[in-house]
Amino acid sequence: MHHHPAPVVTTAQGPVRGRRHADDTATYFNIPYAAPPRGADRFTPPRPHAPWDGIRDATEPGPNAPQSPRDLGSVDMSPYFGAGWSRGEDYLTVNVFTPVPAPAPSSSPSPSGRPRPVMVFVHGGGFVAGSTRSALYDGSAFARHGVALVTLNYRLGIAGFLDIPGAPANRGLLDVIAALHWVRRNIAAFGGDPDNVTLFGQSAGATIVGAVLATPEAGGLFHRAIVQSGSGLGAFTAEQATRVTEAAARVLGIEPHVDSFADVSDERLVHAASQLAGIDLRTDTHRDPLAGLSPFSLVLDTQPARSVAAGRGSGVDLLIGTNAEEGNLYLAPVNKYATSTASDVEGIAARSHPDPDRLIATYRASRPSASLGALRSTILGDTLFGAGTWALTEAHAARAESTAYAYAFAWRSTALDGQLGATHTMELPFVFDLTHLPQLHGPSALLGPAEPPAQLAARMHETWIRFATTGAPGWDPYDAEHRTTMRIDAEWAQIRDPRSEERRAWT
Repeated sequence: MHHHPAPVVTTAQGPVRGRRHADDTATYFNIPYAAPPRGADRFTPPRPHAPWDGIRDATEPGPNAPQSPRDLGSVDMSPYFGAGWSRGEDYLTVNVFTPVPAPAPSSSPSPSGRPRPVMVFVHGGGFVAGSTRSALYDGSAFARHGVALVTLNYRLGIAGFLDIPGAPANRGLLDVIAALHWVRRNIAAFGGDPDNVTLFGQSAGATIVGAVLATPEAGGLFHRAIVQSGSGLGAFTAEQATRVTEAAARVLGIEPHVDSFADVSDERLVHAASQLAGIDLRTDTHRDPLAGLSPFSLVLDTQPARSVAAGRGSGVDLLIGTNAEEGNLYLAPVNKYATSTASDVEGIAARSHPDPDRLIATYRASRPSASLGALRSTILGDTLFGAGTWALTEAHAARAESTAYAYAFAWRSTALDGQLGATHTMELPFVFDLTHLPQLHGPSALLGPAEPPAQLAARMHETWIRFATTGAPGWDPYDAEHRTTMRIDAEWAQIRDPRSEERRAWT
């Protein structure tokens, strides 16, 4: 039996000891990239972590951001959300999964000594949940295939995203940028190339990636971006955010100012956040970009898609897409899909579009055999992800200095008697090459009772790595003339301007 010595890597704050595995990869858990957000520091920008004495143990997962348990009805989302809140203040941390370089023969330099492409993942969870502890974000396959993969925690809910007078906005976004600074400074010690960093995320994490793309201060910290089911139009206005802040202050019985929030415990903040559903965020000038689904998002004067259209993020290659049936996750597990009525379809169209009748007519025309549930789900999915993905894709593709590649993930899970389909989150097990996980299989598990196509995960995972390595995923770029999109299913097909009428209805 081989003895695998535990690897020690020296970071700017001190050395960490990870765990080496038999497949010549190593994992390092719970490495701080910023100081613990405690007390008043929960509402300040992230600050550097104090150095530590001796070697810090990095063999066990650490705490994560305060959050409520998440229940999405009859589908098992535990691989996505993990086990909820693992308490501990020092949670602004990264996990690193990396290949162990093989020792070079004395006669020649080893090719495995080359710096590895780096991929940095931002988890989703509606800005209020999720963590690096979730089973779906195990980066072992990336490490096996030559990537230094980093996953990160960021502040969530009230601490991360409530727009509070006296505090900087979008603190969870500032955390992600701080983690990118940590990667820039430290990843070479883990064998990663700080000059080839791909930032990628899913759902809220993808919306954050789009916003980082539009943030000038993040320029140079990453070189490519992947946006999986996010939105470049998902931010609240300051007016909308103020409604949420005032509601949170009412629930807590405090003044809507940072000094009052600083005295409230994490438990009470988490509980208050869970009481905020159902605030009407529609104003005279703006619709609610999240259609009432969540009172937490980024708060920005200019939507990321508009900032990118104005030139932000140029020079960063973009891989971007959505799943074919995003909205099913919000309907099928709570028994709302099959029971959808015409007024449900009208309701979501009215919440999300200035001309709901025209929108519905467009969808009916392009999907003549669609059920009311399918129409409702598609319009909901485009409200949350489709419209904002089209806008960000078009904006980025229009810049000469960078290239955009579009995908549509269309493999249908047979979970929930076939109603889950190609819904939100369904691409994640394929991207991370984790479709073998037992908890993903079964009638109410994400991948359903049937086996997914044998090669789909391997190909999709390899494609994401190819994009991170070279900037090209293996199909034609998206441009205003062709709008080429790769449809990803058991078979892959490059198609031109899919869903063109529906896309135009939003622009």
